[in-house]
Amino acid sequence: MTTLLFAVILAATPPKPVPPPDLNTPPADAMNIGNGLITKTLAAGKNTEMPSDDDFVKIRYTLWSSPDAKLLDFIAPPQFVTPPVNMLMPGLKQTVTLMHPGETRRSWIQERLGARGRVPAGGMLVADVELLEIIHPPAPPPAVAAPSKDAIVTKSGLAYKVLRKGTGTRHPKIGDTVVVHYTGWQATGHRFDSSVLRGEPAEFPLRDVIAGWREGLQLLTEGERARLWIPQELAYKGQQGKPMGMLVFDVELVKIK
Repeated sequence: MTTLLFAVILAATPPKPVPPPDLNTPPADAMNIGNGLITKTLAAGKNTEMPSDDDFVKIRYTLWSSPDAKLLDFIAPPQFVTPPVNMLMPGLKQTVTLMHPGETRRSWIQERLGARGRVPAGGMLVADVELLEIIHPPAPPPAVAAPSKDAIVTKSGLAYKVLRKGTGTRHPKIGDTVVVHYTGWQATGHRFDSSVLRGEPAEFPLRDVIAGWREGLQLLTEGERARLWIPQELAYKGQQGKPMGMLVFDVELVKIK
């Protein structure tokens, strides 16, 4: 499935899913969308929210081809992937946008909705999808081109503003490993990275990150959330292939290890 190339490393090989008994013939109570998609709810969701094209979704899925019952791909618990909705193949995109968090749905997807070449000629792709969470992309800060007036500027040129006070009292030291959630933007407002959209925080030794992060994170306590304006000299220093210019990060210090 080239449309779901999100790397997942399984700690142990889970048992392969068994094809559903209705793989080749959708049941009478399935909903025919009318454009090559037939779909049915297997387990109801927990609320009425539904994803939009701009969202990311945390999902698990199993994909078979019909009628040969070949297992094409699957993501089993506790693993998941967080693709952007608008990057999914058409049949999976339509499926996901019909779902609510907590819902499991089975869809029978004809070739013209992105299954061509993945299933036998005239066949279908059958997808079981579990929607774990809808992740809305973080919006760029209002002050992205320059630090806000209420930001504190350190001697190095780093600017920061506390967005939410922490619950802890200890600050990380240079030799610590930290767990953080973050989103980064360039001064143009372009978002270039986000652990929030990946659906899980990042963990790394503090000494291994850019200078602006090393300094900024040592100002925080566990549970604290801050905005960092990092000048290029404290970021990637103009390295080719790296984000250029001043960078803005919203960072939450989840844990000090």
